[in-house]
Amino acid sequence: MRTTDVAALASELLACRARAALTSLPTSHCRDFDLAAAYRVLDDISRRRHAQGARAVGRKIGFTNRTIWPVYGVSFPIWAPIWSDTVSIADGNTAVVDLAPFAQPRIEPEVVFKLARTVPPGGSDADVLLAVEWFAPGFEIVQCHFPDWRFSAPDCVADFGLHGALLIGTPIAVDSGKLAHHLDALEHFDAILCRGSATIDRGGGALVLGSPVRALAHLARELATAGRPPLAAGEIVTTGTLTDAWSVSAGERWTADYTALGTLPLHLELR
Repeated sequence: MRTTDVAALASELLACRARAALTSLPTSHCRDFDLAAAYRVLDDISRRRHAQGARAVGRKIGFTNRTIWPVYGVSFPIWAPIWSDTVSIADGNTAVVDLAPFAQPRIEPEVVFKLARTVPPGGSDADVLLAVEWFAPGFEIVQCHFPDWRFSAPDCVADFGLHGALLIGTPIAVDSGKLAHHLDALEHFDAILCRGSATIDRGGGALVLGSPVRALAHLARELATAGRPPLAAGEIVTTGTLTDAWSVSAGERWTADYTALGTLPLHLELR
């Protein structure tokens, strides 16, 4: 794609984000809009956000849950930056979010990592987890600026990777002496997603490319292959939804229980 086309798409998507508005799919009017072009748009958006004072604090991985690939018409994970103004820590494991800034918002329960050191792109599960300072429950509010959540992979990459906000619960420190226990728990725990007192969905760690740790390893390899900056110390990485993504409305209260993972249930109140 021409640089002018990349810039125009970045401008359009930033304007939609500012107004919680919808727009047409880039793939519907740009014949050569592929993944490479989509990441160029995302890079342009990132440069502009930096210029406006936002600070990238990590990455999100999307579509690591293979069970939802047929629903959204994708067949591989994507990634995007997350920002100082989109990430927050839940107070007492309860977060409050205003939905007004988001277009067609949905909720995703996820496992979030904070990194203690660079993630080795070719490392074992144990090597990857040793690069993690802590893991925590999280809710990602995802949004979509295209009608009816219909898109292809390049469209959603350009659309901020569908990222809206990330709310992080109380973390558990990675103990190198309990590495085998952590790895087993992250692979096998169940996740229960509730709206009010009603169970809405069930999922778990094994759905996220086999484990959130393997999702983190996947991103480390992808970044290395693409010549991108590696996952480094201090970064926050959220590893993809443990269930389907569910539409949300103001006035609702959602809870994610991570059962055997050992984290406290995470609550989210929507306004």
